[in-house]
Amino acid sequence: MPPFARPQETPDLVPHPFDVERQAQCNLKGHRSLLLWFTGMSGAGKSCIANCVQASLHAKQLHTCLLDGDRLRQGLTADLGFADSDRKENIRRTAEVGRLMVDAGVITLVCLISPFEQERRMARALFAPGDFIEIFIDAPLPVLEQRDPKGLYAKARKGLIKHFTGIDSPYERPVAPDIVIDSANTSIEHAAHTIETFVLRQRLWT
Repeated sequence: MPPFARPQETPDLVPHPFDVERQAQCNLKGHRSLLLWFTGMSGAGKSCIANCVQASLHAKQLHTCLLDGDRLRQGLTADLGFADSDRKENIRRTAEVGRLMVDAGVITLVCLISPFEQERRMARALFAPGDFIEIFIDAPLPVLEQRDPKGLYAKARKGLIKHFTGIDSPYERPVAPDIVIDSANTSIEHAAHTIETFVLRQRLWT
Protein backbone atom coordinates (compact mmCIF):
# COMPACT_ATOMS: atom_id res chain seq x y z
CA MET A 1 0.00 0.00 0.00
CA PRO A 2 1.57 3.33 -1.05
CA PRO A 3 1.95 6.14 1.49
CA PHE A 4 -0.28 9.19 1.46
CA ALA A 5 0.21 11.49 -1.50
CA ARG A 6 1.52 14.71 0.00
CA PRO A 7 0.13 17.93 -1.45
CA GLN A 8 2.50 20.12 -3.45
CA GLU A 9 5.45 17.74 -3.24
CA THR A 10 8.77 19.36 -4.13
CA PRO A 11 11.08 16.96 -6.05
CA ASP A 12 14.21 18.91 -5.06
CA LEU A 13 13.40 18.95 -1.35
CA VAL A 14 16.12 17.04 0.53
CA PRO A 15 15.57 16.68 4.30
CA HIS A 16 18.54 17.73 6.42
CA PRO A 17 20.10 14.92 8.48
CA PHE A 18 19.91 15.73 12.19
CA ASP A 19 22.17 14.37 14.91
CA VAL A 20 19.36 13.61 17.36
CA GLU A 21 17.20 11.00 15.67
CA ARG A 22 14.52 8.65 16.98
CA GLN A 23 16.80 6.09 18.61
CA ALA A 24 18.61 8.80 20.56
CA GLN A 25 15.27 10.14 21.76
CA CYS A 26 14.15 6.67 22.83
CA ASN A 27 17.45 6.01 24.59
CA LEU A 28 17.06 9.24 26.55
CA LYS A 29 13.55 8.31 27.63
CA GLY A 30 14.46 4.70 28.33
CA HIS A 31 11.75 3.16 26.16
CA ARG A 32 10.87 2.74 22.51
CA SER A 33 8.13 4.72 20.83
CA LEU A 34 5.11 3.53 18.89
CA LEU A 35 1.65 4.66 17.83
CA LEU A 36 -1.69 3.38 19.13
CA TRP A 37 -4.45 4.15 16.61
CA PHE A 38 -7.93 4.01 18.16
CA THR A 39 -10.68 3.69 15.56
CA GLY A 40 -14.42 3.26 15.99
CA MET A 41 -17.67 5.15 15.65
CA SER A 42 -18.69 8.15 17.74
CA GLY A 43 -19.58 7.15 21.28
CA ALA A 44 -17.77 3.82 21.15
CA GLY A 45 -15.39 4.93 23.89
CA LYS A 46 -12.17 5.69 22.02
CA SER A 47 -11.24 8.82 23.97
CA CYS A 48 -12.29 7.46 27.37
CA ILE A 49 -10.31 4.26 26.91
CA ALA A 50 -7.28 6.04 25.42
CA ASN A 51 -7.30 8.49 28.32
CA CYS A 52 -7.22 5.58 30.77
CA VAL A 53 -4.42 3.87 28.84
CA GLN A 54 -2.37 7.07 28.74
CA ALA A 55 -2.80 7.67 32.48
CA SER A 56 -1.60 4.16 33.27
CA LEU A 57 1.42 4.39 30.95
CA HIS A 58 2.26 7.81 32.35
CA ALA A 59 2.18 6.38 35.87
CA LYS A 60 4.85 3.92 34.72
CA GLN A 61 7.10 6.84 33.72
CA LEU A 62 6.48 6.30 29.99
CA HIS A 63 6.38 9.40 27.79
CA THR A 64 3.05 9.72 25.99
CA CYS A 65 0.98 12.07 23.86
CA LEU A 66 -2.74 11.77 23.09
CA LEU A 67 -4.00 13.20 19.79
CA ASP A 68 -7.79 13.33 20.05
CA GLY A 69 -9.91 14.06 17.00
CA ASP A 70 -12.19 16.59 18.70
CA ARG A 71 -9.23 18.61 19.94
CA LEU A 72 -7.43 18.41 16.61
CA ARG A 73 -10.50 19.85 14.91
CA GLN A 74 -10.16 22.92 17.12
CA GLY A 75 -6.77 23.68 15.59
CA LEU A 76 -4.79 21.47 13.23
CA THR A 77 -7.82 20.36 11.22
CA ALA A 78 -10.21 23.23 11.98
CA ASP A 79 -10.49 23.98 8.26
CA LEU A 80 -11.88 20.53 7.45
CA GLY A 81 -15.49 19.40 7.30
CA PHE A 82 -16.89 15.88 7.29
CA ALA A 83 -17.19 15.06 3.60
CA ASP A 84 -15.20 11.98 2.58
CA SER A 85 -12.34 14.05 1.15
CA ASP A 86 -12.06 16.07 4.36
CA ARG A 87 -12.11 12.95 6.52
CA LYS A 88 -9.28 11.48 4.45
CA GLU A 89 -7.23 14.65 4.83
CA ASN A 90 -7.97 14.62 8.57
CA ILE A 91 -6.52 11.12 8.80
CA ARG A 92 -3.50 12.07 6.68
CA ARG A 93 -2.59 15.09 8.79
CA THR A 94 -3.06 13.24 12.05
CA ALA A 95 -0.97 10.30 10.87
CA GLU A 96 1.84 12.64 9.83
CA VAL A 97 1.80 14.36 13.23
CA GLY A 98 1.73 10.95 14.89
CA ARG A 99 4.82 9.95 12.94
CA LEU A 100 6.64 13.08 14.11
CA MET A 101 5.74 12.26 17.71
CA VAL A 102 6.96 8.68 17.35
CA ASP A 103 10.19 10.00 15.82
CA ALA A 104 10.52 12.16 18.95
CA GLY A 105 10.49 9.01 21.07
CA VAL A 106 6.94 9.37 22.36
CA ILE A 107 4.29 6.68 22.73
CA THR A 108 1.49 8.34 20.79
CA LEU A 109 -2.22 7.60 21.12
CA VAL A 110 -4.51 8.72 18.28
CA CYS A 111 -8.30 8.79 18.65
CA LEU A 112 -10.08 9.25 15.33
CA ILE A 113 -13.24 7.70 13.94
CA SER A 114 -11.11 7.13 10.81
CA PRO A 115 -13.93 5.32 9.01
CA PHE A 116 -12.12 4.20 5.85
CA GLU A 117 -10.01 1.05 5.65
CA GLN A 118 -7.79 2.38 2.85
CA GLU A 119 -6.81 5.48 4.81
CA ARG A 120 -6.11 3.44 7.94
CA ARG A 121 -3.82 1.23 5.86
CA MET A 122 -2.10 4.29 4.46
CA ALA A 123 -1.61 5.62 7.98
CA ARG A 124 -0.04 2.30 8.99
CA ALA A 125 2.25 2.46 5.93
CA LEU A 126 3.91 5.58 7.35
CA PHE A 127 5.34 3.50 10.19
CA ALA A 128 7.84 0.69 10.45
CA PRO A 129 6.42 -2.80 11.10
CA GLY A 130 5.42 -3.11 14.74
CA ASP A 131 5.27 0.64 15.34
CA PHE A 132 1.56 1.03 14.47
CA ILE A 133 -1.03 -0.71 16.63
CA GLU A 134 -4.58 -0.50 15.32
CA ILE A 135 -7.19 -0.71 18.07
CA PHE A 136 -10.81 -1.17 17.03
CA ILE A 137 -13.26 0.04 19.68
CA ASP A 138 -16.41 -1.77 18.63
CA ALA A 139 -20.03 -1.29 19.69
CA PRO A 140 -23.28 -1.87 17.77
CA LEU A 141 -25.15 1.13 16.43
CA PRO A 142 -28.19 0.70 18.76
CA VAL A 143 -25.87 0.89 21.76
CA LEU A 144 -24.14 3.97 20.37
CA GLU A 145 -27.46 5.69 19.75
CA GLN A 146 -28.58 4.83 23.26
CA ARG A 147 -25.40 6.29 24.73
CA ASP A 148 -25.20 9.32 22.43
CA PRO A 149 -23.17 11.35 24.97
CA LYS A 150 -22.96 14.39 22.70
CA GLY A 151 -26.46 14.15 21.25
CA LEU A 152 -24.99 13.78 17.77
CA TYR A 153 -26.86 10.64 16.70
CA ALA A 154 -30.18 12.28 17.56
CA LYS A 155 -29.25 15.33 15.50
CA ALA A 156 -28.10 13.14 12.60
CA ARG A 157 -31.37 11.19 12.65
CA LYS A 158 -33.24 14.49 12.39
CA GLY A 159 -31.08 15.57 9.46
CA LEU A 160 -29.41 18.34 11.45
CA ILE A 161 -25.95 16.85 10.89
CA LYS A 162 -24.81 15.63 7.49
CA HIS A 163 -22.11 13.05 6.71
CA PHE A 164 -22.43 11.49 10.16
CA THR A 165 -20.68 8.14 10.47
CA GLY A 166 -23.10 5.27 10.96
CA ILE A 167 -26.14 7.25 9.84
CA ASP A 168 -25.57 8.72 6.37
CA SER A 169 -21.84 8.07 6.07
CA PRO A 170 -20.29 4.58 6.22
CA TYR A 171 -17.90 3.10 8.74
CA GLU A 172 -15.72 0.35 7.30
CA ARG A 173 -14.86 -2.13 10.01
CA PRO A 174 -11.13 -2.86 10.27
CA VAL A 175 -10.09 -5.98 8.38
CA ALA A 176 -7.20 -7.02 10.62
CA PRO A 177 -6.88 -4.80 13.70
CA ASP A 178 -4.24 -5.63 16.28
CA ILE A 179 -6.73 -5.32 19.14
CA VAL A 180 -10.53 -5.46 19.21
CA ILE A 181 -12.42 -4.10 22.21
CA ASP A 182 -16.13 -4.85 22.57
CA SER A 183 -16.99 -1.69 24.46
CA ALA A 184 -20.65 -2.67 24.76
CA ASN A 185 -19.65 -5.49 27.11
CA THR A 186 -16.34 -4.29 28.54
CA SER A 187 -15.62 -1.63 31.15
CA ILE A 188 -13.28 1.23 30.35
CA GLU A 189 -10.82 -0.04 32.96
CA HIS A 190 -10.79 -3.60 31.61
CA ALA A 191 -10.43 -2.37 28.03
CA ALA A 192 -7.53 -0.12 29.03
CA HIS A 193 -5.86 -2.98 30.90
CA THR A 194 -6.15 -5.22 27.82
CA ILE A 195 -4.52 -2.58 25.63
CA GLU A 196 -1.83 -1.71 28.17
CA THR A 197 -0.92 -5.39 28.56
CA PHE A 198 -0.51 -5.67 24.78
CA VAL A 199 1.64 -2.53 24.67
CA LEU A 200 3.90 -3.62 27.52
CA ARG A 201 4.67 -6.83 25.64
CA GLN A 202 6.19 -4.87 22.75
CA ARG A 203 9.73 -4.78 24.20
CA LEU A 204 9.29 -1.17 25.25
CA TRP A 205 12.34 -0.63 27.40
CA THR A 206 15.61 0.25 25.70
